[in-house]
Amino acid sequence: QVQLVESGGGLVQAGGSLRLSCAASGSIFRPNVLGWYRQAPGKQREFLASIISGGSTVYADSVKGRFTISRDNAKNTVYLQMNSLKPEDTAVYYCNIFLGGLSIWGQGTQVTVSS
Repeated sequence: QVQLVESGGGLVQAGGSLRLSCAASGSIFRPNVLGWYRQAPGKQREFLASIISGGSTVYADSVKGRFTISRDNAKNTVYLQMNSLKPEDTAVYYCNIFLGGLSIWGQGTQVTVSS
């Protein structure tokens, strides 16, 4: 069984940076896709970025140029470096892994950006 655990969320001022981590455990095999999403209060969950086993990345327009996704296959960990944070980035951030036809979510980590 695959489990994902996010960390690195917190409170930051506008313009600041945070780095989220998500460690996967269990039967991790490749190929797989690791991704980050977020959900703000009263809004739908939003795709942010994804990275496949080989390293190719995709970003949502809303975060392109500010957020960077990366992964360490040896540690089964995916990261999201978030720069130039804005109050509208406030949300619960979730990581996701897609492998073997299954989509698995972490429990989420809160990011709050103050103005």
